[in-house]
Amino acid sequence: MTVAVETPQVPSVRSVLRSGAPRFVREAFGPIGAFYLGWKLGNLATGIALATGVALAMEVYEHRHGRRGTLALISAGFVVVQGVVGLLANSAVVYLAQPVLVSAIWGIACLVSVPIGRPLLGAFADAWYSFPEEARRSQAYRRIFGVESIVWGCYYLLRSAIRMLALWKGSIGLFVVVQALTGIPFTIALIVWSIRYAVRGFERELAAEPGPEPLPTGR
Repeated sequence: MTVAVETPQVPSVRSVLRSGAPRFVREAFGPIGAFYLGWKLGNLATGIALATGVALAMEVYEHRHGRRGTLALISAGFVVVQGVVGLLANSAVVYLAQPVLVSAIWGIACLVSVPIGRPLLGAFADAWYSFPEEARRSQAYRRIFGVESIVWGCYYLLRSAIRMLALWKGSIGLFVVVQALTGIPFTIALIVWSIRYAVRGFERELAAEPGPEPLPTGR
C-alpha cells in the first residue's frame, strides 16, 4: 500500500484576476474620482474629505475581509497624512503631489529589493493570492518576483515623472486625465503580464521537479 504526496497547485491567471481585479478597480478609480468630484462640486476641503473618506472606507473593507494586515494600517495612515498636509498647505497641487512622490519611492524600493533578495512584488502578489510559506521561501519565488520588481520599479519611476510634470505644468483636470492614461491601461497590462509570468514560472519550476516518491506503509 502506498500513500501519494499531494503536489502543490499553481494558481491560474483567471483565478488570480478574479480575486484581485475588483480591488484594483476600486483603488484606481475611488479616491481620485471622489477628490475631483468633491473639488468640482464644492472646494478643496470637500474634495480632500471625500477622497479621504472613500480611501479609508476601502481600507476598512479590505481589513474586514482579512486582507492586507499591516499594509492596511500604513495605507490608512498615509491617506490621513496626505489629507492633513493638503489642507494645511491649502493646495490641490500639494495634496495630489504626495502620492506621486510615494509612487516614485515605491519604484526605488522595488529596484532596491531585488539585490537584497526580498523582491517587493512578492509582497504585492501575496495581497492578490495567498502563497504557501514554502513557496515564499523558494528560489523560484525570489527569481520570478525579482524580475517583476525590476519591471514595476521602472514603470513607477517613469509614471511618477510624467505625472509630476503634468501636475506642475498643467491643470488639475489635465493631471486627472494623465493619471488615468498612465495608470489604468499600463497597470492592467502589467498586472496581466505579471500574473502570466508568475504562473508560467511556477509551472516550469514544478515541471522540472522530480515526481514525489510513494511513501511505504506497514501492513
